[in-house]
Amino acid sequence: MTTAKPKPFRSTNPKAVPQKRALNALTPKPIALSPADYLIKILNAKVYDVAQESALEQAQNLSQRIHNTVLLKREDQQPVRSFKLRGAYNKMAHLSAAQLKKGVICASAGNHAQGVALSARRLGARALIVMPTTTPQVKIDAVRGFGGEVVLFGDSYTDAYNHALTLEKKQGLTFVHPFDDPDVIAGQGTVAMEILRQHPGPLDAVFVAIGGGGLVSGVANYIKAVRPDVKVIGVQMNDSDAMMQSVTAKKRVTLADVGLFSDGTAVKLVGEETFRVASGLVDEFMTVDTDAVCAAIKDIFVDTRSIVEPAGALAVAAIKQYAATHKTRGQTYAAILCGANMNFDRLRFVAERAEVGEEREALFAVTIPEERGSFKRFCALIGELPGGPRNVTEFNYRMSDSAQAHVFVGLTTQGRGESAKIAKNFGKHGFTTLDLTHDELAKEHIRHMVGGHSGLAQDERILRFVFPERPGALMKFLSLMRPGWNISLFHYRNQGADYGRILVGLQVPKADNKAFAQFLLALGYPYVEETDNPVYRLFLQTPAAAAPTPQSAKR
Repeated sequence: MTTAKPKPFRSTNPKAVPQKRALNALTPKPIALSPADYLIKILNAKVYDVAQESALEQAQNLSQRIHNTVLLKREDQQPVRSFKLRGAYNKMAHLSAAQLKKGVICASAGNHAQGVALSARRLGARALIVMPTTTPQVKIDAVRGFGGEVVLFGDSYTDAYNHALTLEKKQGLTFVHPFDDPDVIAGQGTVAMEILRQHPGPLDAVFVAIGGGGLVSGVANYIKAVRPDVKVIGVQMNDSDAMMQSVTAKKRVTLADVGLFSDGTAVKLVGEETFRVASGLVDEFMTVDTDAVCAAIKDIFVDTRSIVEPAGALAVAAIKQYAATHKTRGQTYAAILCGANMNFDRLRFVAERAEVGEEREALFAVTIPEERGSFKRFCALIGELPGGPRNVTEFNYRMSDSAQAHVFVGLTTQGRGESAKIAKNFGKHGFTTLDLTHDELAKEHIRHMVGGHSGLAQDERILRFVFPERPGALMKFLSLMRPGWNISLFHYRNQGADYGRILVGLQVPKADNKAFAQFLLALGYPYVEETDNPVYRLFLQTPAAAAPTPQSAKR
């Protein structure tokens, strides 16, 4: 694999100039820029023709919750919803008229691509953008909207990057690197310049997401030149930590694969220059996981009513983790919200995992005796848990054994570490429990697969109910049921509305059809009977259990 090396550049450090002239005869390698050199480049960066000075806002709710002041640098409010246009425009503004006439090319997961496309339109140049095939459609559409020509290639940034190098040579274009270029790094460094100007008071650390390292390099160069007492903490996903591994190994490490949830930071190999700068100037590196990022996206939404992309939430996730690990109070942290180009379809996954990521929801597999009244007894126990009653967020069950019932259940929690205590409490009351709160298989797949055919579910009737989301709704349902009717299926997942959609299977002897109709009338919950639905017959009903049923009723 090849990487684009920055072109030779002249150091602005006067003491370095004679040294450079002496070394030129020995080696073509440029003299590395110092933080002072980068400071001058950042102060003279040309970014504000396209970028704006983004706001620095306090996250009131999050600050209060973690007992530290959290400042949000709102790069999600830039014209391209990302900081990337700063570096892209600064690089392109330094190109010659001849280079601009031929056009530019870049490789990007999306945000840099938009910056290049917008900058090219502003400068009147052609822009060819190579993007991974995994790039969210919202970013592809945005690039095309700015006039960029899009080529989709490969599964990661590195795949797209190598293809862009080939096209660069074939078409005679100028490559605009997303991170490994001093002009790009200087453009990104203007973010730190604004933070220190907007907040001249105490500042303990600035948290910066890392993909290829352009943003953290620019931020670190400026901060360490102006306020070296302020820590710069780099943040990566735990499945895309190329910079962290490289710094540990003291050489650039190429990852075999990268996670794609945070596509904006999915880089297999960091830049040469960004590795050099980060190794020398970044105080600390951290990793965060997917659930923590989902929880951070929700935290940001609560405070700003804006939805950032996963990469944009890395810094906030790290602040929460850092404050909890170091047990800090009264400190001031800044998080750069580096992007907000979120694919709308991804919101379903984020919402599903946010509560677990914050440990405001706990998941369990509970074994209940398959006997009359045990389901009602378990539901009553939930309402009597220590620390107050918990809301049920999920409940999945399908009859599969004559002696035991295995239930997948989700409960709200009041803080971290509660899931183990709740599981222990269930066990004390005779319900064997497995804590699934941190089980990826359970969270990603099994919760959606509880069900299937049941040869035990004789005389089964299937109904879709609308339950009011209020305490006692389920207990009312259970209390009105006849003792002889058995629950053979139950599926519920809280969707955040003021009502819940529930699928219930009940074993009701044909002789009780009239009594069952009276039960539904007394219950008063809207319902649709689905016993004759072909989907039910295909995926849930064992042929031997099939029996004639009353005509589907609606209410």
